[in-house]
Amino acid sequence: MIAALLLTAIFAAAPASPGAERRCGWLQNPTPANYWLVDRDGEWTISAQGGFHAEGWDEMSDMTTRGWVRINGNYGYGCACMTVETDRARMRITRILSATPLPLRRCRADRRLPRL
Repeated sequence: MIAALLLTAIFAAAPASPGAERRCGWLQNPTPANYWLVDRDGEWTISAQGGFHAEGWDEMSDMTTRGWVRINGNYGYGCACMTVETDRARMRITRILSATPLPLRRCRADRRLPRL
């Protein structure tokens, strides 16, 4: 019984795909179709207007539900955790598996993140 519970916990904590990573930080969307995530490792491009778009970026849940700061109409920034696949050489998020908005205080308290 205990072994079954441990195995269940291990598989529940496993990433959704072999190359999936959990990244948390500032999600920025200053203008239409321009998105990036700034975490402890740097700035990750998610989408660029008229150019690159990560798979799943247009299906991302509404990230303005918790602590979104509007700086340009509905555009702005917030704090988020995302499960993603990346291209580290290009600092791109290539696929979004999930995204969850977080309270702003979480990113503000993280000393590894830049101040916005």
